[in-house]
Amino acid sequence: MLAIDGSMGEGGGQILRSALSLSLISGKAFRIYNIRAARPTPGLRPQHLAAVNAVARISGAAVEGDRVGSQQLTFSPGPVQPGRYHFDIGTAGATGLVLQTVLLPLAMADSSSQLKITGGTHVPWSPSFHYLDWHWRHYLARIGIPFELILHRAGFYPQGGGEIEVLIPGKSVPHGIHLLRRGMLRKIRGLSAVANLGPDIAERQRSQALRRIHSLTPHVNAEITILSLPAYSRGTLLLLLAEFEEAQACFAALGERGKPAERVADEACDAFAAFLASDGAIDPWLADQILLPLALADGVSQFRTSAVTEHLLTNADVIGYFLPVNIELDRKPGLVSTVTVSPARS
Repeated sequence: MLAIDGSMGEGGGQILRSALSLSLISGKAFRIYNIRAARPTPGLRPQHLAAVNAVARISGAAVEGDRVGSQQLTFSPGPVQPGRYHFDIGTAGATGLVLQTVLLPLAMADSSSQLKITGGTHVPWSPSFHYLDWHWRHYLARIGIPFELILHRAGFYPQGGGEIEVLIPGKSVPHGIHLLRRGMLRKIRGLSAVANLGPDIAERQRSQALRRIHSLTPHVNAEITILSLPAYSRGTLLLLLAEFEEAQACFAALGERGKPAERVADEACDAFAAFLASDGAIDPWLADQILLPLALADGVSQFRTSAVTEHLLTNADVIGYFLPVNIELDRKPGLVSTVTVSPARS
């Protein structure tokens, strides 16, 4: 049984989620200890436990230590069983992170699956539904892992209550990508969304974002749609998708009580400006999210990320426990780096 220190690297829940996915795919059991040991509330939180319960349900796994607050977990996987599932986090925990835990094992199964996940869809420290739908889903399809995402109801922090639906055809075969340059910027699409708030807030976010984009890229067409999201909770989102000749990159920010609409727009635009200042082809959040599927692909993959993150480094280390792959990159956080993923030589 593999033994994994949950406090290594960035020391967060991603270590557990990646290990759970990889365990189902590789068939290798593991024990993880020191789960989120350095966090203000160490151990499993409800959203982490929801991910554990989800992978256990789709595989009939044997699990020990699966309770809120536990800092140690033992997981012995069974065969993945595609089908119809409903996973309820019970809090505003991120539906997207639960999805990312179960998607690859189900996508590579021999038949289709349909998921409903309830919880938070637009919450801090996790990719929002629209980032996943507009951007992550695009790249996974490019890697050979198609699926559909449907937002039935948005869920903002702290109330949550959102619901997403996921349609996974199964029989996916991941293949590598080579993305070392992004090419010229062609256009920018965006979304300024609110839930249970006045449309003036969405308009202020949109206006500020367009002003900033024009100052950064005065000759590039930019269109930002205003949308009112169905939700039980209140919240706002500003998302930008920059489409280049060979790649795309995505930047988002969420509103919160006391945070001006203009600052929401500025946060997304600042991230966009930082990306433009680099020669990266992949934004730093996507880099760690496509690393695992590329580790499952035949042949060599290469991509250039605008900034190495602790999440990227930690994900690379976790993958090394389960799969015979070599991952080469500059291990200095914040730097632009080419990432190479290749099968280990025998």
